[in-house]
Amino acid sequence: MAVRPEIAVGYLADVIEGIVAAGFPRLLIVNGHDANMSTVRAAMEWVSGRRTASLLLVNWFQLVTPAETTELYGPLPARGHGGAYETSGVLGFAPDAVRLGAVDDLPPRPKLPVTHPYVLVESRPDPWQGWSGHISLADERIGRQVRELAGTRLREVVAAWVAAPLSAPPTDAPLPTDAPAGGPEPEEAP
Repeated sequence: MAVRPEIAVGYLADVIEGIVAAGFPRLLIVNGHDANMSTVRAAMEWVSGRRTASLLLVNWFQLVTPAETTELYGPLPARGHGGAYETSGVLGFAPDAVRLGAVDDLPPRPKLPVTHPYVLVESRPDPWQGWSGHISLADERIGRQVRELAGTRLREVVAAWVAAPLSAPPTDAPLPTDAPAGGPEPEEAP
């Protein structure tokens, strides 16, 4: 089921602001779906403009790098939507929740042959099965490794965040005017 971005951002902003207003100066949000990152971030940005808070968003999917995924699974793409990487993660938590024989591999489309960062959004294939990737590579043991590695990194991120001081509350004071924003004052012509 799809939810319009403006509805999702509004809902998340209300939830996040409510938690902050209840007295929590820090809020950790762990995301489990890449496509939600911009939606969650937009809600966090809105709240941070209204409330003094430290809001941390971590995507578990990114805590294990693509290079590490290749080490675990081999050269076939394993990181597709609901693919071997995500399915292994679920197997690592709840192996009885997965029926590997129920679906076939659905290799994701190849990435563009460039090294520059990009975001490509395309319409879903019809029919959309809800997954892509080489699900046959999913493995409970690898799922436990993924979970342990992602968990270790999440703990490291959170520990560093909690150790950092909270930022000062926003102020209505104007920006300092002792130095111009563009650098030193230009010299006047004679």
